[in-house]
Amino acid sequence: MSPLAVIITIVAYFAVLFVVSYWAGHQADNAGFFQGGRQSKWYMVAFAMIGASISGVTYVSVPGMVGASQFGYLQLIMGFMVGQLVIAFVLTPLYYKMQLVSVYQFLEQRLGFNSYHTGAWFFFISKMLGASVRLYLVCLTFQLLIFDPLHLPFVLNVAVSVLIVWLYTFRGGVKSLIWTDSLKTLCLIVSVVLCIWFIAQSLGMKWGEMLAAISDDRWSRVFFFDDVNNRQYFWKQFLAGVFTQIAMNGIDQDMMQRNLSCRNSKESQMNMMVSMAMQFVVIGAFLMLGALLYIFAEQQGITVEKSDTLFPLIATGGYLPLIVGILFIIGLTSSAFSAAGSALTALTTSFTVDILGIKGKAEEAVKETRQRVHMGMAVVMALSIVVFHLLNNTSVIDAVYILASYTYGPILGMFAFGILTKWKVRDRLIPLVAVLAPLLCFVLDKNSVTWFNGYHFSYEILILNVVFTFLGLCLIKK
Repeated sequence: MSPLAVIITIVAYFAVLFVVSYWAGHQADNAGFFQGGRQSKWYMVAFAMIGASISGVTYVSVPGMVGASQFGYLQLIMGFMVGQLVIAFVLTPLYYKMQLVSVYQFLEQRLGFNSYHTGAWFFFISKMLGASVRLYLVCLTFQLLIFDPLHLPFVLNVAVSVLIVWLYTFRGGVKSLIWTDSLKTLCLIVSVVLCIWFIAQSLGMKWGEMLAAISDDRWSRVFFFDDVNNRQYFWKQFLAGVFTQIAMNGIDQDMMQRNLSCRNSKESQMNMMVSMAMQFVVIGAFLMLGALLYIFAEQQGITVEKSDTLFPLIATGGYLPLIVGILFIIGLTSSAFSAAGSALTALTTSFTVDILGIKGKAEEAVKETRQRVHMGMAVVMALSIVVFHLLNNTSVIDAVYILASYTYGPILGMFAFGILTKWKVRDRLIPLVAVLAPLLCFVLDKNSVTWFNGYHFSYEILILNVVFTFLGLCLIKK
């Protein structure tokens, strides 16, 4: 696929995206930016959340994971569904009752000012690193398809990518994101379904033959119960999925910002249930696509060194009709910039509301501060991506969840303590607990094979992080 064809596809997509963004956000005030004015339709939010939850890393990495872990990723998704129930029926009513702009305001009201700032800073670090990792992988793909053939530097690639994200979230914030994410979700679903269809056609398979090939146990094994030391062991993945969903959605300003834009908690709960069911179906389609890609690679004698390169290599390498490459670029662009745009909006909200503070400030002063912070967050994101590139740290979906395990653990531990107990704590000691808990987890992770008879920690390290934080808070209670 030529660089010109890729550029035309991306420009056409963003032309439509900017029209939708401008239409949705041209009258948005601060409330519209932070909360969507709490007038969003629940079914619109549910549809938009599919695109919001699936990043460019997911789009590229999940199909590639099939070669190593088959359909075992669904074990994690099952845990996500249970975690979503906790978010919908425990956290969401609480947030609406307290009329929160930022979910971390709960920590201030329940535990104290230092707890509030600790939660906000941990979210800032986690979301900035996670968003940068996701966008970095996409920039690598764009570098391969566009910038390298044109002999343009990676820094320019990053600058253009982050500038696009900044431009379409600048005016409307959450109010724009609901509509732009809906557009991205539509593009994402259409691209995956059509890619499956075109690849099946190239393999000469009809619908029944395709399902039979995918259902071969070599590709479609879902459950892993045989080895507790295996990273794919069911209970590791399932329990980690429950806690990861609560951490990365329920106490994440990025995701909850959308859910809290619904008119009331009942509509928000409906949105979350429908959204999770649809996400399960979409992830299943990604895994089916991955199995077909590996079957196609074997038939064509294609050698894949890294699983993350499987989908881009086959889609844009001239093995399939041009339309498959176009669909891949649209799907990758829509999923990647959806995640980056929502992260930038959430970071702006959290930094403005939680760290700088808006109490007692006039509407115009808050708007000016918000716009400056928005620009600053874009610059920090760009610098983070450049640093990842200099370190040559090619990230995969594992990296995102591992980062979340260490950075979201203290936040989830503080929320759990605040909800499950009525104790007060020595607020000034909370930052110390929040730092020591992940450090202790890191030591255990590095020595688990020696200390625990060959046991390997996976994403369930998040659960230990939460437990250590909770116990640390118990030790400093008044």
